[in-house]
Amino acid sequence: QVQLVESGGGLVQAGGSLRLSCTASGRTFSNNGMGWFRQAPGKEREFVAAISSSGGSTYYADSVKGRFTTSRDNAKSTVFLQMNGLKPEDTAVYYCAASYSSFAIRYRQYNYWGQGTQVTVSS
Repeated sequence: QVQLVESGGGLVQAGGSLRLSCTASGRTFSNNGMGWFRQAPGKEREFVAAISSSGGSTYYADSVKGRFTTSRDNAKSTVFLQMNGLKPEDTAVYYCAASYSSFAIRYRQYNYWGQGTQVTVSS
């Protein structure tokens, strides 16, 4: 079992920045590919970013490429999502997820999910 707890969400003006954190406990964190997803009201959950178990590979949705950066600190069992240049359309609940795979970019590849953290971007 893996427990995931996100933090760092909040209200920010357009153009601003936030840094989300997700701390894992339980199973060996360094073996898990990690990902970030988001869900806006009335919309399906969508992929945002993924990072490999070693941190050596990352992958981003086109909508956030160049603005968001994911990283991880395996010693602290924590993954981060740095969000810059935020837009109102980035408003959503953001979830981190852990995969048994070392690198995963599809929703169905993820096995554990956090409770989510709200990000609201005002115009």
